Amino acid sequence: MEWLEKNLTYKMPTPEVIRITMFLNLLEAVLDDFTSSDSKSDSTPALKELEFEKLFVYAFAWSMAGLCETKDRQLFHKEILDYFKAPLPNISVGKSGEQETIFDYYFNKDKRDWAIWEASKWEQPKKLNYSQLLIPTMDSTRAEFILHKMAHLPEKKSDERKENGITSTLIVGGPGTAKTSCILMYSMKFDPVTQSFKRINFSNATSPGNFQDSIDSEVEKRNSKNFVPIGNKQMTIFIDDFSMPKVNEWGDQETLEITRQLMDQKGLYFLEKEERGNFKNISQLKFLGAMNHPGGGFNDVPNRIKRQFFSFNMPEPSDKSIMDIFGQILRALCKKNYTDDVVSILCGNDGPNLIDATIAVWRATSGKLLKTPSKFHYSFNIRELSRVFQGIASVVADPTKGVIKGSLIRKDKPSSQLFLIGMWRHECNRTFQDKLVNAQDKKTFSQILDKFTKEKFKDMEFKDKNDDEDMLLTDYLFANFQRDETIDEETGTENPPEYVYEACPDTEFVRKRAYMKLEKYNEKFPVRKMNLVLFDDALFHLLRIARILSTPAGNILLVGVGGSGKQSLTRLASFIEDCVYE
Repeated sequence: MEWLEKNLTYKMPTPEVIRITMFLNLLEAVLDDFTSSDSKSDSTPALKELEFEKLFVYAFAWSMAGLCETKDRQLFHKEILDYFKAPLPNISVGKSGEQETIFDYYFNKDKRDWAIWEASKWEQPKKLNYSQLLIPTMDSTRAEFILHKMAHLPEKKSDERKENGITSTLIVGGPGTAKTSCILMYSMKFDPVTQSFKRINFSNATSPGNFQDSIDSEVEKRNSKNFVPIGNKQMTIFIDDFSMPKVNEWGDQETLEITRQLMDQKGLYFLEKEERGNFKNISQLKFLGAMNHPGGGFNDVPNRIKRQFFSFNMPEPSDKSIMDIFGQILRALCKKNYTDDVVSILCGNDGPNLIDATIAVWRATSGKLLKTPSKFHYSFNIRELSRVFQGIASVVADPTKGVIKGSLIRKDKPSSQLFLIGMWRHECNRTFQDKLVNAQDKKTFSQILDKFTKEKFKDMEFKDKNDDEDMLLTDYLFANFQRDETIDEETGTENPPEYVYEACPDTEFVRKRAYMKLEKYNEKFPVRKMNLVLFDDALFHLLRIARILSTPAGNILLVGVGGSGKQSLTRLASFIEDCVYE
């Protein structure tokens, strides 16, 4: 234990006694397959000593170093497990080129030996909604395994001691590490007949009363003081942003105290005037939680609540996992609608592709442009990668609009390959560069983007032999309000224009379109008439705002001095995107 404290960095500080309790609970959970009454009645052979040792090592590793990042897990594997000659799997360099550790393996109960984790198969939905897609990875699969094992521990550890079992799991991780997605994927496997799922999002303003109201709305009375979830189901309560409630002047988080009471004492006190002060027993509840790493503006949580959970860290996904996530999405969107050269540059397994290039840009940007007190928003996580591909996916998803084939409307007439690279550069600029606050940082990012554009695609064999390598650095503008109204040939009525996110032929073309929209706005709202001059910077800001407003669940925070056009451009962009401006 002393070595662990000195040499490992725990992303959430946890006392030794809690980690030992976590170890005993996880060991009990993984042994359940071999010790429960169901397994004993089967023809399953008894657990051998070596097999027990492997289960012991698995539980020991996850409880003692599960709250660490990947590098510390590798150190734990080398300095503790290797040193003490633990019965480990045959470790090798994985397919991703990264050194595997015990955390990449689990004990397969059928083979009675170590097996490497593999991502669960993704079942493609009938309708692909990019913002709601949940793609399983190796990280999410092994996390779901622990969630499942802990949830199936007995709720009562000892009737004699009146000790409750620990069946809850808390996932700790940085922003964008798929903590919430992992739990949502786990919940999708619930049997709706016997199980229910309740999600509660904590915030700084969440009070104990808010929490109790949320619970009371989901339970029904069985008898005078005993309550169960509606339908007498087993309900799992998922608390997201678990550490967010306000810390009071004594260092306590009152909302977490009532949460702990519900978990520990299996009930709450009546708030109604007639029964105030009487205890309400609530059974058949299980809990899951997700929270950011403590520090850097995020709260820690008291040890009193930590002991109610098995906790582990969700590390940043590996490059291989990221390739798998976005590769599956883009391949699903492409289907058989595009030629091989288009599919290859989007998500091909051989040669350069946009996913690999995006990862390289993301890694370099997050390493170069660091947070400071005045640049606290310089946070570049996997969500930035998702935003880059959201724009690309919106174009790829509907080939009937002819955006990629129609790239020839541009004066430079780029091939489909060059057009996709240009679109990727545009989405990178919108996602990364628009966050930056000064010209020097923007220049630094432009150099990073140009560098990796050349490195990743310089050796690409262009389908069009006339393509020049210098055209790789062509920057495009995109807008979704470039198409005109159409006339219905049968009725003669005017149909509204299609909103298609596509490249602009040139700056002057999209400027004229913007002035046309401004004229229509002034005709419709003469009282709020705006006389705007759309110089280049104003036009580019308008395109940025319109792009985000057209994105599902798109939110934008505009920062600037008074009189810089934030309100006017937002009003015009809202009109263009047919949004209500308030």
